[in-house]
Amino acid sequence: MEPVSTGTDRSGQLDRRALGEAHERLARCYLERQGLRFIAANVACRGGEVDLVMRDAQGWIFVEVRFRRSARYGDAAASVTRRKQRRVINAATHWLLSQQRDLHAEACRFDVVAITGDQISWFPDAFNAGV
Repeated sequence: MEPVSTGTDRSGQLDRRALGEAHERLARCYLERQGLRFIAANVACRGGEVDLVMRDAQGWIFVEVRFRRSARYGDAAASVTRRKQRRVINAATHWLLSQQRDLHAEACRFDVVAITGDQISWFPDAFNAGV
């Protein structure tokens, strides 16, 4: 019988996936404390992924969570490229269609939660579907 993975590599460090999941949970908790309601996580389609789908009184919020250990090569927010934005928008569009909704008919925004070291920054409406 194979041993169950502990989510760490041989050095004892969390592997990339476990580290990403931990930071997504941190971002989710942070946003819930700000009054947002959690809907879904890791919504993926062939052309992209949305880390978190949240709601507030105004509408849908699609969240990209980024993490960097330090700002040595730029903070986490700087890593959200135009290409990444298009992939998030693509996944959000597919998810809304699966819910019988339309990106252009719904109130939606795209936020970024950037975690650099132990500093969390939330950027509401960081980019839009017109990218």
